[in-house]
Amino acid sequence: MSFEQCSISGDATVDSPRDLATTYKIVEIFHSVQGEGAHAGIPHVFVRFGKCNLQCEWCDTDFETFTEMTAIDILADVLQYSCKRIIFTGGEPMLNDLWPLHRLFKARGYTLSCESNGTILIPDGLLDWICISPKDQLYPNVRIKQREGDELKCVYVGQDLSIYDELMNGFSHCFLQPCYMEAESVEWNGKNFAMTETVVKENPEWRLSLQTHKWMGVD
Repeated sequence: MSFEQCSISGDATVDSPRDLATTYKIVEIFHSVQGEGAHAGIPHVFVRFGKCNLQCEWCDTDFETFTEMTAIDILADVLQYSCKRIIFTGGEPMLNDLWPLHRLFKARGYTLSCESNGTILIPDGLLDWICISPKDQLYPNVRIKQREGDELKCVYVGQDLSIYDELMNGFSHCFLQPCYMEAESVEWNGKNFAMTETVVKENPEWRLSLQTHKWMGVD
């Protein structure tokens, strides 16, 4: 790797060549507004990783279609946007060693968040904001290992919310989100929205989260 390559992505003197050369499976990198949860309405750069250890029926990501990218290329893509907030999402981002990206981005003043299914323990100090979206409703035998974080966001498909009673204690914000299926009709999704809204009214320890970016027609 040449110095010229390193300089594309910022001050090369602070970077480890090994970190810059680390490869990741990337579905897409894009700049958008967070559409759901506690940071709804705040611009972020989304780094979407390929591969996942679960296969949720409502997932709208083709996480088997990805490009192998080095960290230096990821860095160069992200630096084109005037935004210092990054969300690592997927797929399942915690299938990857994110420490090289952590070092590269923190050296440049970025705030790092993740959206994870919680089945993989997240190392202390790796991230500034942890959002866990457990899939107990589809995988009751899959153990949630990450039991602390900033945001718990559960997709509601009619499950008994008592399965989250213990897990909720480890999070500052707890959201219930309607299951949205792009292949279904407006009426079908509208029924799910109304059902979730009713459940939240009956369980005020939860807040309603809506995927507003999908209403806006953006990523």
